[in-house]
Amino acid sequence: MPTLNKIRTALSGAGTRNTRPTPDSLTDPRLVRLRIAITAFFAMDGFLFAGWVVRIPAIKAQTGAGAGALGLALLGVSAGAVAFMMITGRLCRRFGSHAVTVASAVAMALSIVLPPLTHSATALGLVLLVFGAAYGSLNVAMNSAAVDLIGALRRPVMPGFHAAFSLGGMLGAGLGGLIAGRLSPTLHLTLLAVTGLLVAAVAGRSLLAHPAPVVPERLPSAEGRALPGGRRRPGRMVLGFGLLALCTAYGEGAMADWGALHLSQDLAAGPGPAAAGYAVFALAMTAGRLSGTAVVQRFGPARALVAGGGTATAGMLLGALAPTVWVACLGFAVAGLGLANIFPVAIARAGEAGGPGGVAAASTIGYGGMLLGPPAIGFLAQAFTLPLALTTVALLAAVAAGIAYGTRGAHHAGQA
Repeated sequence: MPTLNKIRTALSGAGTRNTRPTPDSLTDPRLVRLRIAITAFFAMDGFLFAGWVVRIPAIKAQTGAGAGALGLALLGVSAGAVAFMMITGRLCRRFGSHAVTVASAVAMALSIVLPPLTHSATALGLVLLVFGAAYGSLNVAMNSAAVDLIGALRRPVMPGFHAAFSLGGMLGAGLGGLIAGRLSPTLHLTLLAVTGLLVAAVAGRSLLAHPAPVVPERLPSAEGRALPGGRRRPGRMVLGFGLLALCTAYGEGAMADWGALHLSQDLAAGPGPAAAGYAVFALAMTAGRLSGTAVVQRFGPARALVAGGGTATAGMLLGALAPTVWVACLGFAVAGLGLANIFPVAIARAGEAGGPGGVAAASTIGYGGMLLGPPAIGFLAQAFTLPLALTTVALLAAVAAGIAYGTRGAHHAGQA
């Protein structure tokens, strides 16, 4: 089974770029500056997106949209992101991931001012398509830039970049909550746009001043088969990594939209404890990502994925089926810790295997899970119960652990 062996090689780290770091790679000023700049873009992405999310209620009232109309309008973010991700992969190959990262960050910063200017659900949905396209493009471009830097550093630092995204999101949500009652959505999001443009100008200067590190040869057949027009179909390896990413994104989307409702509806939690459920989940994910580089270095990506999937499975089963609020919150925290590094490790491996196209394909599949998760939970909750529906997060986490376990193994298998 050659494809299985190649995935084993990729997950085990054999034959890949993530070997032991060299002293030069750790202290090279150019690489240090690139790492700081890319980290800034991840943090900015999370900060801007969270700032937009906390103003959704005010913009809903402004547009006069009902719950159903608002739900359709909000799909514009996901639809725009998913639609533009594969295009961004091709743009990165043509113009370089650094230039596309800066351009996408500027586009996201400018487009975040559009939602408060709308006065109908239809108009909101259209501008969110633009915002989502910029958001999806930035995610693919900055992950591609991170993958190239990881190859030069020879350290699996992708979890650290995603931790910056989580920290930026927490800061954006916290700051947005504090000023939501003091500033109008228009002024608030304009200030966020100015912040984003400043970060793009400062951090983008480092990216544009230094070309991406030279990428070593890709894994055999990872780029997929050629299609008419010079395009390539993603290889099965990249699709496998995309499936791993989907398992995490499904859980993140489900927890964001349904976690608090489960605590309030099924366990009679008050507003504070209900909000604490997602808060502890997000905090645990951030903590897991901050320690992710050390974990992957110590145990290898395959073992880290197996352990993460198994931990998330146990945590989500506890969170969904717990009899009390605080036991459920404990389960959510365990689930967040387990899910933390599956997405960044999967995206890093997809990028190593397939370059920007690999990042784009795996990201599209992965973010598709975030799009699929909330409505799937809703349909299952209506047909059965919400606690039972939330156990599907545990099921997909177990699938991720199973994929990682089945494709673990020594590098010798990958060379067969």
